[in-house]
Amino acid sequence: MRPREVCQRLGISYSTLSRWVREGRIRAVRTAGGKYRVPESEVRRIAEGVPVSREVRAIIYARVSSSDQRSDLERQVQYLTEYCTSKGYRVVDVLSDIASGLKTDRKGLAKLFSYVVNRQADVVVVTYKDRLTRFGFEYLEYFFKQYGVRVEFTLGEEPKDAYQELVEDLVEIVTSFAGKLYGMRSHKKKKLVEGFKKLLEEVEKSK
Repeated sequence: MRPREVCQRLGISYSTLSRWVREGRIRAVRTAGGKYRVPESEVRRIAEGVPVSREVRAIIYARVSSSDQRSDLERQVQYLTEYCTSKGYRVVDVLSDIASGLKTDRKGLAKLFSYVVNRQADVVVVTYKDRLTRFGFEYLEYFFKQYGVRVEFTLGEEPKDAYQELVEDLVEIVTSFAGKLYGMRSHKKKKLVEGFKKLLEEVEKSK
């Protein structure tokens, strides 16, 4: 049925119908021309007050910072897959990256964005929220919510044994800012970064 016919039958506005489609309260199918139609059976279901039985589409995302952590990456994927199974989620795709959480050009993350903006997912499942991004998680979460997607981080806060990755990210931040201050090939930039690394080593030894 055309949206106008559905609205007339149910006595709702077009904006309400659009919202129901986004929220999954009423099923709709897209035509080859990109317009959506609502099956008559769905209109009857809504009119009779029968709730929709809707599957949850999940995207698994895992990340480690270096290639020597591949075994940890595999464990993340296995754990998250089992988690989705236990929750009854249908896994649409399993995405992963071997890169710093500061990197914004990760292939897996880019593909995740594609799923979200095309409304092909309901939930993104990760172990810890820093797997998605080291900083600015709230902005990412807000962006996902605009497409009706939530984020579930299954293990809560970041583990205490993530020290080395945090150090690497901190050095990367200092390197980036030093490059902007002095130029990427500047002797001052190199000196600042090396001095910062030495400071971290001294702090670690003093524990």
